[in-house]
Amino acid sequence: MKQKCKECGDQFIGRIDKKFCSDGCRSSYNNRLNSDSTNFMRNINNILRKNRRILAALNPKGKTKVRKDLLEKEGFRFSYFTNKYVTRSGNEYLFCYDQGFLELDDGMLALVERQKYVD
Repeated sequence: MKQKCKECGDQFIGRIDKKFCSDGCRSSYNNRLNSDSTNFMRNINNILRKNRRILAALNPKGKTKVRKDLLEKEGFRFSYFTNKYVTRSGNEYLFCYDQGFLELDDGMLALVERQKYVD
């Protein structure tokens, strides 16, 4: 059955559910579809990824305490995070994907890795 490629528009013969003429066209189509559509989105995603890298580098064992100024020195941006988790006792953890932190007293932060049971 003749079909039209969703990426380049060329005609091709293949299965009825085939959408692309080649792996290259399929890859290009999906890369374009999943790319950040604006510079604003790209910049926010870069900040979030950098924040996550900083937290992960300072927390190799999954749970530790560090000084807040250490994260600031590394370029961590505290106003950017992906989600927050509030415990039953009212503590608020801020997460960048799977890496999170809790602000403690005296300029310290508790770094944690997200557990599977946390929604």
